[in-house]
Amino acid sequence: MAVENQELRKAGLKVTLPRVKILQILESTGDSAEHLSAEDVYRALLDAGEDVGLATVYRVLTQFETAGLVTRHNFETGHSVFELARGDHHDHMVCVSSGDVVEFHDEIIERRQREIAAQHGFELVDHSLVLYVRKSDDK
Repeated sequence: MAVENQELRKAGLKVTLPRVKILQILESTGDSAEHLSAEDVYRALLDAGEDVGLATVYRVLTQFETAGLVTRHNFETGHSVFELARGDHHDHMVCVSSGDVVEFHDEIIERRQREIAAQHGFELVDHSLVLYVRKSDDK
């Protein structure tokens, strides 16, 4: 729990039990590239026997986003999902059939985006790339 406390303090947030528990749930996804909705976090808290309300989960996730601890994605699935802000850049593929999210990084795509911006007289400062995909055998 000490790691979570340090992360919260470093982000300028007071250490509270709901914040610690929510951060632990987000960290438990590890490198699985899992993107959790507020409802997913709430269900995980209930499954762990924690008494934290859904409104608290939404509030804490918004605080985490403001503090830079998590990144919110609004894929066209109809609701926001969250992932820990690990500091590495990656893009996403979202399966339109299952809703699964796959993270990927491709240096050729990254380079081409910078080149295209430069060709138009811009410097690329940030971007978000989401590919909406379907398994080729799901036609």
